[in-house]
Amino acid sequence: MAVLEMSILSLQIALTARPSLPPMALPAAKGGVRALIFDFDGLILDTEVAIFDAWREIYEDHGIPLTLETWAQYVGSDFDPKVELEQFLGRALDWATLTDRRRKRVNDILMDKQPMPGVRERLREAHEHGLVCAVASSSSHSWVDGWVDRLELRSYFSHVSCLEDTGKAKPDPSLFLHAAAALSVDPAEAIVLEDSLNGLRAAHAAGMRCVVVPCDVTRHLAFDGAWKHHRSMVEFTVPDLFV
Repeated sequence: MAVLEMSILSLQIALTARPSLPPMALPAAKGGVRALIFDFDGLILDTEVAIFDAWREIYEDHGIPLTLETWAQYVGSDFDPKVELEQFLGRALDWATLTDRRRKRVNDILMDKQPMPGVRERLREAHEHGLVCAVASSSSHSWVDGWVDRLELRSYFSHVSCLEDTGKAKPDPSLFLHAAAALSVDPAEAIVLEDSLNGLRAAHAAGMRCVVVPCDVTRHLAFDGAWKHHRSMVEFTVPDLFV
């Protein structure tokens, strides 16, 4: 709890008391854009299908169906499938064993995965145009940082914000605000790239424009209010975001 309170306090200080940017600290905004903030799961890497399949198998082994439609509503949030399953069953489960099994299943599925189509190209374009980039994810640092390094994307990101940094998952806007503060940009100067409804809602609450690029788990959802909506990151370029 003390760590959580310190994280929240640090966020509040960063958002309310950070000094003004010195002149020319960042390149001039292009179309009002200085930064891109990327979600991770389902946007940079197609983890959502693997995570859903692993949880679906555990639910089915206990006689409880878990549909894609139900799961998609919670993507990117702090929804806890363990609590939900125990509530359905009315009893506690051996999560040490089940978690080991689930992680192995996810890792097996993701073993040879590469970033989603267009991710590397958009990151290179952002760098070429002088934009700073960050990741803002409701997942843990151990998960996100591990994959960012494994996919050799670290050099593209100036910052990574994860659940431990604010104590609040999307649709709360704190992760996006934390990332913007770390990049020294105003929320209006950042564009969020997201694949989930909760991410879109968090971007709106943070006062940021949101480009939605759904994954297979969220593709059937209606993303009303998205600034732009694309089926894949190969469908647009970074300069397209300046107009």
